[in-house]
Amino acid sequence: NTENRFMTLREERNRDSAEKIKSLMFTFEDLQKLDPGGVQTLLRNVDKDKLGTALKGSSEQIKELFFSNMSERAAKIMKEDMAAMGPVRLKEVEEAQQYIVNVTKDLEARGEIVIASGNEEDELIY
Repeated sequence: NTENRFMTLREERNRDSAEKIKSLMFTFEDLQKLDPGGVQTLLRNVDKDKLGTALKGSSEQIKELFFSNMSERAAKIMKEDMAAMGPVRLKEVEEAQQYIVNVTKDLEARGEIVIASGNEEDELIY
């Protein structure tokens, strides 16, 4: 919420700096920029309970990104766990998503994963 208020005020005062800040930010939805190997590395390094909470409030694309990089059995168990959670507070979802983002940033800083920026230069060739 604080981030959103800050960015709204920044956009009102200086649209150019707001755009620059946005381009430097990395959010939970930006995990779509990970390649399958990066997602699998992330899956090995995160708390599964927090992942379930984080996915509970995410888009279908993000859910599919993670589920498609798990075994069928693991994905089924994760989906069942998420359903069994029932309603979850938005604050808990945001905290879990921030935890996943922080783990992602740490993995990138250690060179274990690559986060593509969307630029042609960052495109991976297999």
